[in-house]
Amino acid sequence: MLSTLRSLAIFTACVLLSGASPPSDGATGSRPAVIDAHAHITPSGLQHLPGIMKSNGIDLVVNLSGGSNPRAFRVRQKMSEIVPGLLHFYTPAWRERIQPGFGAREAAKLELSVSTFGYRGLKIAKALGLYLTDELGRRIPVDWPELDPLWAKAGELRVPVAIHTSDPKAFWEPPDPLNERFEELSVHPSWSFHGPEYPPREVLLDERDRVIERHPKTTFICVHMANSPEDLEVVDALLKRYPNVVVDISARVPEIGRHDPEAVRAFFIEHQDRILFGTDLGLSRRGLMLGSTGNDTPGLDDVKPFFDAHFEFLETRTRDLRHPTPVQGDWSIDGIGLPPEVLRKIYRDNALRVLRFTGPPGPSSAAPGP
Repeated sequence: MLSTLRSLAIFTACVLLSGASPPSDGATGSRPAVIDAHAHITPSGLQHLPGIMKSNGIDLVVNLSGGSNPRAFRVRQKMSEIVPGLLHFYTPAWRERIQPGFGAREAAKLELSVSTFGYRGLKIAKALGLYLTDELGRRIPVDWPELDPLWAKAGELRVPVAIHTSDPKAFWEPPDPLNERFEELSVHPSWSFHGPEYPPREVLLDERDRVIERHPKTTFICVHMANSPEDLEVVDALLKRYPNVVVDISARVPEIGRHDPEAVRAFFIEHQDRILFGTDLGLSRRGLMLGSTGNDTPGLDDVKPFFDAHFEFLETRTRDLRHPTPVQGDWSIDGIGLPPEVLRKIYRDNALRVLRFTGPPGPSSAAPGP
């Protein structure tokens, strides 16, 4: 950890000398300062974050890769000192899942991350339900009772759970050239869940919904438009059934934008208080992730067009737009031209409410409010 902190200290000096820092309000024209509620930022990728935030009018970024131990917490705390607009979510130590009392221990570590290090929530990856097994090699379901203390603790602490359950429908179809996500699956063969060894999408989503129903005092951010962007009526039903659910749009604009734009616009207006802006931006030693990754490695020059594509989709009624992440499908999307008051909620206000964040970025607002 000392080498990591030393590297971060050197980077701090570079940031201060260059004057590169997140803007205080980040507004671009009439657009409010934006909160990207879904990103993955590691220490090795931090150097690029201030410039990305400044050039795209972003003043808060939620890092869903916050780690699971005090060493990671201290490193993330240092990252937030360098980039005050960076917030973190706790990620469970799944490797310890077979040890007795796992759920209770994870609940205690979540509390430590929030109360001592200012973490803002809990992130659950799609590994739960798809990859994780118990001591006998059996699949651990999303609604594993062992995790009930963790879900309950999040509710007690009043921090949200960003939960990734399931994946695009195409990932359950044969990974052949007829699959519309064939390019992406060719780069990431482990993302294919076609075959009897994997549970159906519907089983995973039902397991997730049982967790949500069992813990009505816990707020769940069902990321990636609840992983049902192909069926907005499913997302509509989810939001209407569970008042403790919100969704984000990260890495799903390509699917959302394929629907009839008037229907999508009506959906966003109806659920304007329950939708968060997010991109699935990734910054690490492996490079950039802009929603997903493919054979072509993106560069920093690709970041602004990536954000601009999101903004154009939400703010204009332009037809046949190029969507933000071409590897996620070779098709165009249509803009939905949301009203300014709705845009402000999606870009900013909803995230502030869900994260219980008050005041400008900085150490004075590092701890959750009462």
